[in-house]
Amino acid sequence: MSDAVLSALITGGLALAGIVITVRAGNNELQHKIEVSQAITDTKLDELTREVRLHNNFAQRVPVLEEKMDSANHRIADLESRGGK
Repeated sequence: MSDAVLSALITGGLALAGIVITVRAGNNELQHKIEVSQAITDTKLDELTREVRLHNNFAQRVPVLEEKMDSANHRIADLESRGGK
């Protein structure tokens, strides 16, 4: 084999090794960024779920409070009408 071919093969092999190392390093960095973003998204989703549950509990209690308020208003009206006689 001639020196030129051997030199070309060595150069090509080293270039390929450099490319593989660069791609792996970039892939590892990208994977880390994805994991961090996923963790942030999970945290935000958990917080949003908590807030929705609080809101749902509040939405369930409001009609009960309105009913109690109506009942109290009727009782007050009855007491006022009795007191005025």
